[in-house]
Amino acid sequence: MIKQHKQLEPEQSERLFNILEQRFQQHTERHMQISWAFVREKLLQSPEKLYALQQMEISGGEPDVVALPNTQDVYFFDCSIESPKGRRSMCYDREALLSRKDHPPENTVLDWVQAYGLSLVTEQQYYALQQIFNFDLKTSSWVETPAELRQQGGAIFCDQRYGRTFTYHNGAASYYASRGFRTYIQL
Repeated sequence: MIKQHKQLEPEQSERLFNILEQRFQQHTERHMQISWAFVREKLLQSPEKLYALQQMEISGGEPDVVALPNTQDVYFFDCSIESPKGRRSMCYDREALLSRKDHPPENTVLDWVQAYGLSLVTEQQYYALQQIFNFDLKTSSWVETPAELRQQGGAIFCDQRYGRTFTYHNGAASYYASRGFRTYIQL
């Protein structure tokens, strides 16, 4: 499991703020009613969330503010066009990893998410995000799997092909170079 300090140095924070603000300004369609000043103030009040966003950024997630329909909540989601490169080739959870006899991956989706205080995107959120912008056109992403499905050894993932969003199932112990996962954090 990954253990890290949960706060950024001032220079790291400023560099991350610059990246996030630039992305925020470039993709206003994701958050039309939200101001950058509001977002920045919220982040300054929660250094641990800024740290989590840094991990999303470092691993290729390209986090951005997204206003989901029918909610007043403000979220940062991974908005990279393809599943984040730094988060591929992981099986779903620790139980799945321990069940592998040969060639286990280095980490699991749920361990990584938990280590940084993030949440795994749900199937419903994935579909809502696809209504805002298209992503995972060549890759796929694990999504939060219902307990009843996981208890049977499975896990679900989604992608976008042929202009449609699809949900699939696979054994939770499987992992592929083209499958990663997407995370979010609520402000």
